[in-house]
Amino acid sequence: MIFGRSERGKPPVEPVTLKILVAGGFGVGKTTLVGAVSEIRPLRTEELLTEAGRPVDDTSGVEGKRTTTVAMDFGRITLREDLVLYLFGTPGQERFWFMWDELSEGALGAVVLADTRRLEDCFAAVDYFERRSIPFLVGVDCFEGADRYPAEAIRQALDLDDGVPLLLCDARDRESVKEILIGVVQHAMAYQADRRQTVTT
Repeated sequence: MIFGRSERGKPPVEPVTLKILVAGGFGVGKTTLVGAVSEIRPLRTEELLTEAGRPVDDTSGVEGKRTTTVAMDFGRITLREDLVLYLFGTPGQERFWFMWDELSEGALGAVVLADTRRLEDCFAAVDYFERRSIPFLVGVDCFEGADRYPAEAIRQALDLDDGVPLLLCDARDRESVKEILIGVVQHAMAYQADRRQTVTT
């Protein structure tokens, strides 16, 4: 479309907008993921880590981390002319989990980021989406220097249902993150179609 006019006389396309959550433990790469693909300057609500938070902020494995998300990250990506995703990164620390209910309102699905160095940190996010029947996939963020494990071993460690997709990714790489987002949209749409079929039969 050029200056509000569609090409070759086609009517302008009104895009479908979908809300996707990005969740996971503290320091797993949620802010990085949103920033890697957002076509707008991401909205970030990061604050410096302080001495007061040291007793509750476990930085083992992410010792270089200096800030933390206290409300949400927000970004936007156009996957196709007719499909726009709004990305909402959730805060990873337990004391900010009260935000999750608000952020999950109206979400099509979610990405749970996992770090093989701290897999237990994503248990809460997996449990949250399972309990609320929000479709999600697990994206294993392949950090430099992190141990690599077969996908099936990670699936067993997280006790994931067979129907939950698990993909390896790099939260810093735009194309890798796009594959994750396409995966969660496809999974969520298939999940919703299955539920509709179950209701009608």
